[in-house]
Amino acid sequence: MEGNKKIKVLVIDDSIMFRRVIAKNLQEHPGLEVVATAKDSYDARDKILQFKPDVLTLDIEMPGMNGIEFLKILMDQYPLPTIVISGADGKCFEAISAGAVGFVEKPNANTMSEFSNDLAEKIKEASFAKLDRKKYSKDDSSRADQVIEKRNTINNEKSIESSNKDIIAIGASMGGVEAIGKLLSELPLGLPGIVITQHMPPIFTEKYAERLNRQCLINVEEGKNGQEVKSGYAYIAPGGLQMGIIKKHNKYILEIKQGEKVSGHCPSVDYLFDSVAKAAKSSAIAVICTGMGSDGAKGLLNIKKAGGYTIGQNKSSCVVYGMPMVAKNMGAVLKETSLEMIPNAILNQLKKRQLSAKSRN
Repeated sequence: MEGNKKIKVLVIDDSIMFRRVIAKNLQEHPGLEVVATAKDSYDARDKILQFKPDVLTLDIEMPGMNGIEFLKILMDQYPLPTIVISGADGKCFEAISAGAVGFVEKPNANTMSEFSNDLAEKIKEASFAKLDRKKYSKDDSSRADQVIEKRNTINNEKSIESSNKDIIAIGASMGGVEAIGKLLSELPLGLPGIVITQHMPPIFTEKYAERLNRQCLINVEEGKNGQEVKSGYAYIAPGGLQMGIIKKHNKYILEIKQGEKVSGHCPSVDYLFDSVAKAAKSSAIAVICTGMGSDGAKGLLNIKKAGGYTIGQNKSSCVVYGMPMVAKNMGAVLKETSLEMIPNAILNQLKKRQLSAKSRN
């Protein structure tokens, strides 16, 4: 927000106790002002018109109209940056598809302080989010069946011939849940292995990988320590752990372990990109997508310095043009383009490498 103006927050939750606790904790964070609370979607509608909040926090599970149904109507009629509060059932991803810009895990008595800090940071990030009514559409549940059928019948001639030297690395934060999904869903089979760090809490990354696996031709799974990075697969960094790669016997291997936060995050995009720069050097293609802050910018620069090809998502297609902007200003981005064109940029670079390799032989 501009100057010292506080971010106006509306808290929506059916539990009066939880509403009060959230409101009290958020009020203690500089820069935030809880202007009102609402007990359900109908109450929220009236409070939005009355108080004109900058950001909403929204419980998914509410009586009557649930949070996801409310979001769909809100984003169509009165788009507002929304952080949803979700259990571990995966419904947070439905909320993201409906228009939420981020989510936090429901707390228990032991995690309330950590939850409040996380929620406050997410609200501050959300206040910079750019919303686009056109991007939110009904989820196509039939896509999973189509993907499975295509995987089984795809013509190999249409897939890319990949070298085991190449590897693709992707990093994102706020807005990245949807952005990575759109990017991966446009990629064909046969690509080099893909490693991904998306800022996300523990327990959610496995469900995120499962969701992407249903939507994409390439196979998507949560990364496991010691796994070989295979062609046609994408590996998501587990929440709460640092994921990097090493090269062993001419193969890329995932190295996943507990560690301190890097650039403020665990998993960290910088941590992943630094390992890619070291292990893959000029064989790397790296993409930095939407997100607040600077995580990934230094790592992307290291990949560029090592001879790799670097891509940044452009401002107009970012929910938050933070990480890609810092990377661009640092001179780390060789090509900046829209989210829709990033798959083409990756494929074009791989084709150039193929032609170059053939010309040398």
